[in-house]
Amino acid sequence: MEAAGISVEVIGLGEILAEVDKLDDKAKEVQDSSAELRGYVPLKGVPEEALAKMTKLRLAIDQWLQENEIDAFAFQCWDAIERFLGIVPCAVMSMFSQKLIPAACEGDVTGAVGMYAMALASGQPSALLDWNNNYGDDPNKCVLFHCSNLPKDMFSEVYMTQHPILSDSVGPENAWGVCVGRISPGPFTYTRVSTDDAAGVVRAYTGEGQITDDPLDTYGGYGVAEIPNLQVLFNYVCANGFEHHVAINQSQVADAIYEAMDNYLEWDVYYHQ
Repeated sequence: MEAAGISVEVIGLGEILAEVDKLDDKAKEVQDSSAELRGYVPLKGVPEEALAKMTKLRLAIDQWLQENEIDAFAFQCWDAIERFLGIVPCAVMSMFSQKLIPAACEGDVTGAVGMYAMALASGQPSALLDWNNNYGDDPNKCVLFHCSNLPKDMFSEVYMTQHPILSDSVGPENAWGVCVGRISPGPFTYTRVSTDDAAGVVRAYTGEGQITDDPLDTYGGYGVAEIPNLQVLFNYVCANGFEHHVAINQSQVADAIYEAMDNYLEWDVYYHQ
C-alpha cells in the first residue's frame, strides 16, 4: 500500500478502548453523538448500556481518524471488542461508511481501499460483503451477505439487533449492534483490491451487476446479486487467490474504477464484463 502511495496508520484496539474509558457519559460531545446514534436506525429493545458504549466507541474512533487524517479504516470487529467492551461495532462502522468514511470488517485494509475508491467515484457509501452461497440453480446469481455494518442508505429497511452467531460465544448481552436488513434492488458496482506480497504487486478486479428482489430469508445485511458470466468471475477470483470479501456500491462506476487502478495506479486489474 505504501508503495502505491497509500499511507497505512495502525492503532491497537486496546488504545481505542482506553480512549472509550476516558469519555464521560454526561459530556456534551457524548450526548450529541448519542442523539445521532438514536436517530440512525430503529433501536427497539437495544439496552441503554449498549447504546452508551457504541456512542463512546464512535467518538474514540472519530477522534483518531481526525488526528491522523484517515480517509478509510479497517476494524478488528470480533471477538475481542465483544469480550472487552461488550458490544458489536457494526452500527458504529455503518455510521462512518454512511458519511463516506468507509469502515471495513475484520481488519480488511485492502477491502477499505476498494470501498473508498467507489465512494470517491460515485459520491455514495460503499459496503464490504462476503461472496456467499449460490442462489438456487441460476449460474449468474449468488447471495451477498455480512453480519452487518452496511450503511443505512443501502437497505430497503433496517433495524439494530444482536449478532446471532457471536451471541453463542460471547453471550447475547455482549452482542448488540448489528444492522439487519435487505439491500435495496438496483444496479451496483463491485471491486476487490488485494496485495500479492510474493510478487510485490497490487491486484484488483471490478465489474457491475444488479441486486435483485428474489426471495431470500436470512439475517445480517443481505441481497441476491445477478452478474453476467458470474462463474467466469468466480473462476478468476479463486484462481488468483482473492479473498472472499468484496466491496460494493449502489452505482455504476466500474469504468472509472478500472481506469484509475489500471491506467494511473498501474495495478493488475481484471474488468469483468
